[in-house]
Amino acid sequence: MNFWLIKSEPDAFSIDDLKNAEKGTEHWDGVRNYQARNFMRDGMSKGDQVFFYHSNCKAPGIVGLAEIVSDTAYPDHTAFDPKEKYFDPKSDPENPRWLMVDVRYLRKTRRLISLSEIKEHMEQLDGLPLIRRGNRLSVMPVAKEHWDFILSLE
Repeated sequence: MNFWLIKSEPDAFSIDDLKNAEKGTEHWDGVRNYQARNFMRDGMSKGDQVFFYHSNCKAPGIVGLAEIVSDTAYPDHTAFDPKEKYFDPKSDPENPRWLMVDVRYLRKTRRLISLSEIKEHMEQLDGLPLIRRGNRLSVMPVAKEHWDFILSLE
């Protein structure tokens, strides 16, 4: 099993939106960064655990837990539809450029584990991509020891 952190702006798609989705499950579409796509394509698999992170808001941080429920990443249909926000005219359904996975809500964290709090533990979380300078990825791996430490902050 692998561990991940996925980011979403709460006004676009929040932990409550995931919780309230049918069966608490939604596809994770709109990823338009090759490295994040590669993480989904090459690393994510069914049963992997996920931190749900609210970004670009007053108090960014981890707000919930989810799991990957699709067997593998599959073509992101929003790339093919000109009416979609994430349309990519260069993406071809025969050879898709962008992928997505299905994510299921597990629970909210007992409290917000804020980015500022996470940064207070740089020594214990050394190597965590979230706190690496300049990292803005919306999908990133989390080492098991970092996962366990962050959960201990709840």
